[in-house]
Amino acid sequence: MRSTQIEQHRIGRIGWLRAAVLGANDGILSTASLVLGVATAHATHANIVVAGVAGLVAGTMSMAAGEYVSVHSQADTEKAELKMEGAELATDNPGEHRELADIYVTRGLDPALAKQVAQQLMAHDALGAHARDELGISDALTARPIQAALTSAASFASGAAMPLLVAALAPPSTLIPLVAATSLGFLAMMGALAAHTGGAPIATGSLRVAFWGALAMAVTAAVGSFFGTAV
Repeated sequence: MRSTQIEQHRIGRIGWLRAAVLGANDGILSTASLVLGVATAHATHANIVVAGVAGLVAGTMSMAAGEYVSVHSQADTEKAELKMEGAELATDNPGEHRELADIYVTRGLDPALAKQVAQQLMAHDALGAHARDELGISDALTARPIQAALTSAASFASGAAMPLLVAALAPPSTLIPLVAATSLGFLAMMGALAAHTGGAPIATGSLRVAFWGALAMAVTAAVGSFFGTAV
């Protein structure tokens, strides 16, 4: 008797991967840009580090709160849709059978087979069948607010700590080029890691993140230099 092997697909990682990558990239980029902006405005080394620490703390809390609210809104919508679907199943079960069968017909099944599949799936788990095939809600993609908030907060703090540590240890004379260069390296590595985890081309993901990171840091440094000179 052959054993059934369950395939592991990357789509199951999409919830935490999105929050982790977004948080880490934002942590590296926003903190590095903040440090560079303050540094090019001719602030003292101590003030640069303080600004970086403040950016890390504020960004971590902002990411956690923002991600929680955003994903919780999605979860609320999913719950409302499932509640509505449950009510429809209770009041018009035959109609829901036809609706599910029609979905399978549009996906290529013969009408008779589609009807049989709909009957069997609804006999097993009617709400689950409609949630998956009518609403597009599944366990792999369902909204998890707390998981997203904690992942975003932790990944942002980890990402922000990288350029902040470089800024704290770098000599004032070489702080700007060191923070810029190492931060671009961190961003490229994060882009490569995210691409590898998600199954996308590594070089493309790495270059994309590094390009936009370089642009953001350059603009912020230019703004800091302008206001530092103006003052």
